[in-house]
Amino acid sequence: MLKAPSHQVAGHQARDGKLGPLVDELGRFYKPLQSGERGSKEVAFYENFCSNTMIPDHIRNFFPIFYGTQLLEASNGSGEHPHLVLEDLASGRVNPSIMDIKIGSRTWPTESPEDYIQKCLQKDRGSTSLPLGFRISGLQVNGSKESALWKPDKKYIKSLSVDDVRLVLRKFVSSNVSADSSVHPDCALASTVYGGSTGILAQLLELKAWFEEQTVFHFYSCSILFMYEKGSVLEGKKSNPGIKLIDFAHVLDGCGVIDHNFLGGLCSLIKFIKEIIYTPNA
Repeated sequence: MLKAPSHQVAGHQARDGKLGPLVDELGRFYKPLQSGERGSKEVAFYENFCSNTMIPDHIRNFFPIFYGTQLLEASNGSGEHPHLVLEDLASGRVNPSIMDIKIGSRTWPTESPEDYIQKCLQKDRGSTSLPLGFRISGLQVNGSKESALWKPDKKYIKSLSVDDVRLVLRKFVSSNVSADSSVHPDCALASTVYGGSTGILAQLLELKAWFEEQTVFHFYSCSILFMYEKGSVLEGKKSNPGIKLIDFAHVLDGCGVIDHNFLGGLCSLIKFIKEIIYTPNA
């Protein structure tokens, strides 16, 4: 039985008669193919990525598993629609905290139509994409209490300044999560979620090492998904932090050139995460 994802934090959602992704109980995520070339390009990327022998196995772990495509009844009731069949990244996670971070100071490929470029430029200039090389697209954070869930709306997300992004990244690893701006985030989970040998920072650095060498792909408008389990060190719960790359409708052939747009945004994000680990009480 298919249903709308309960932990989706960004992108088009399958509700109110709109076309959006669906999930099943077997851990699969069904993403409607985008119109025009975007859908076919995303399918082509997954097919290329899966068969490309130049991709190291440890890097493949940062990407969703691809199961092919399938015709399914669309969530908006418009009839059958082709869907990407992917790994449901939130499957099996209990009360996950999730954050979608779009990487790159430029989110549009150079070959894009002029109207699309202008649309993306407006978003990039009105967000932290230009000054930081990344922007937060959506998130949900579970606090230490059972009822504590912070999931800011799109209006709040779109208004984030550089200082706000720093605050949100701190709130993401705090047990006292609150929409109240006067509550100082305690960063109680920074050392276990962001830090450590298997934490998010270590994974970002592993990804960075690949991007410093790979010239196969250029990723535009791609996001990194941060995920971990609800809980705190004091409660003795495992956080199981992880990162995944998602959204590949605008991936281009790297043509032997390093993807400096993505790499620059990734390095900027790493700098912010390091600051939180080493100065959690700042």
